[in-house]
Amino acid sequence: MTKKNLKLIYNNSLVGPGIFFALLFCLPLVGSNYTLAIFTMIGFYALVCIGLTMLTGYAGQISLGHAAFYGIGAYTSAYMTATLGLSPWLAILVGALISALVALLIGIPTFKLKGYYLALATLGFGIIVYTAFKELSSITGGSNGFFGIPSISLFGFEFMTDQSYFYLIWFFVFMALIFSRNIIHSRIGRGLRSIEGSEIAADAVGVNLMKYKLQIFVTSAIFTSISGSLLAHYVTFINPDLFTANTSIYFLIMVIIGGSNSIWGAIVGSATYVLLGELLKHYVPIILPNVGGEFEIVFFGLLLVLTLIYMPNGLVPQFIKIAGKRHKKERSAPIAFSIDTRATGGKTND
Repeated sequence: MTKKNLKLIYNNSLVGPGIFFALLFCLPLVGSNYTLAIFTMIGFYALVCIGLTMLTGYAGQISLGHAAFYGIGAYTSAYMTATLGLSPWLAILVGALISALVALLIGIPTFKLKGYYLALATLGFGIIVYTAFKELSSITGGSNGFFGIPSISLFGFEFMTDQSYFYLIWFFVFMALIFSRNIIHSRIGRGLRSIEGSEIAADAVGVNLMKYKLQIFVTSAIFTSISGSLLAHYVTFINPDLFTANTSIYFLIMVIIGGSNSIWGAIVGSATYVLLGELLKHYVPIILPNVGGEFEIVFFGLLLVLTLIYMPNGLVPQFIKIAGKRHKKERSAPIAFSIDTRATGGKTND
């Protein structure tokens, strides 16, 4: 079996995700509640970024409106559970369906645009939804927020602790990762990559551009909505400030930093964003006590610029490149030794 075939089998197998999540699920055994809370937030963002990575990295479509789907999922779950008294699982499902329908209705006219026009259109959509969250105070609570969101329960077990919610969100991340990998390695994935490479060429060979764009946009909206719903039940309080245009920009920054051409980049980018954010909150007030509250957007804006200049493909390809060099270096030593021994007639110079 050739090296190429082995690589193909590995890429399509569950070995990589299985090892990663097996190690990750051991974290509650050794981590503190603070550590679990951080990794839970990473899970929320990773679920969003997996869908956004497929849209941006594989289909080549930029969205600056995903905070809207994040909010739709959150407010749907909040209203249906706290106001109507329905099951959180039903609320999550309804929120995902609403987000999918909205994504379909928005995507049909939006994906006729390209490049910056597409980004601006999705940004405008996000601002409209954010404004609706603020103005529809009878449903959303307006700027005061939505209180009293119940926790999620399953067969009588309530997800209330950091440990239980850690397992819940990362289970969804695992399922989203497996689902996304299957899409990427399927005919749909090849169609998406052709669109990302050249829409003109993809259209020339018979790829239905609008169909593929809408499918992946709806899928990413569903992932984002589920993450928003789970967030609402985790924090039990939401307000419109969680779903501003800045949130959409942060999502895109996570994808670019991690690597938009890899599903794993969604997890790496989310972890980088959350961990750096925690460091900034801790050290910036100490170093610069008079700094304002907008230092995060400035820092991550600079980080985005530096990433695009020096690592345009993100962190994951860099990790792979470093690991490949190390592996090649380890393999080169015995090869050099065998050449030396042949050249000296099987003798070595001790």
